[in-house]
Parts: sequence; structure tokens; C-alpha cells
Amino acid sequence: PVFAGVNGSAIENFSCVIYNVSLMNCTWQAGRDAPGDTQYFLYWQNPRDNDEMECELYIKGENGRNTGCRFKNVRIWPERAYFLVNGSSEHSLIQFYDEYIPLYEKEILTPPLNISVICTKDPAGCIITWQPPLTSHMEKVNCFQYEISIQNK
Repeated sequence: PVFAGVNGSAIENFSCVIYNVSLMNCTWQAGRDAPGDTQYFLYWQNPRDNDEMECELYIKGENGRNTGCRFKNVRIWPERAYFLVNGSSEHSLIQFYDEYIPLYEKEILTPPLNISVICTKDPAGCIITWQPPLTSHMEKVNCFQYEISIQNK
């Protein structure tokens, strides 16, 4: 496809991560050939909502240019979310960047909850129990995999 605007003016290295269940950070770098006055704006659309939302809180880089965004109250759906970053400049047209992202692949899970360790002297050893981490979208506890690292001190 042919995009209007200066080649190399669209953002680069776009990346999003979800943490603490419902917070999302997205970051990017300015296009290599974008004019110095270029400002970028992020819009996104969750597949279950038809509303396109602009960034709630921009992260500012040098020269006050938007280089990221923070969202709160994000819900993860199985379908991919749509992201669009467009830019504006008084000197030239800026190419837009868009991407569909499956947000569940971008979530950093919280640690498991209510971890307890009960050790006895008999051969049974120790019993370690926990509950699944908090997440906004995963309802099947058998989807989680855990790794236990035991170190003798």
C-alpha cells in the first residue's frame, strides 16, 4: 500500500505492555525522517467497543513530542485491538502507523496470590500452595503454568 506523507516520518518501534491487571503503556520512537515539529497522536479500538479512543495520558519525550501513552481500566479481549498513531507537522504530511495487537500476549502477569509453605519433619517434606494471579481476561486456572525454585539456605 502507498501511504501519504514523507517516507520515514511514521513512528518506529511501537510496543505495548499491560501490567497490574488493567494498566497499559505504549511507547514508540519518532520517525527517522520526521520534521522536528512533528507531533504524534495515538488512537486505539478494543474489538468489543466500536469507540476509537485517543490516548488518555501522553508520555512526553524531548521537545515535548509524544513518545508514549498510559491507559488505565484496560480490558483484554480474545480478539486483537487496533492501534493507530498519526502525526502532524506544519512542514509536511506525516505517514501514519497502524497495527492489530492481541493484548493477551502483552500482559505481564502479577505474582501468584496467597503463597504458603508448610514444612514437616516427616518424609512428606513441604507443601506449597498458592492461588492464580489476578488477570482481567483469563478465567481458566488450568491455563497457568508455574515454576518453583527451591534453594537451601
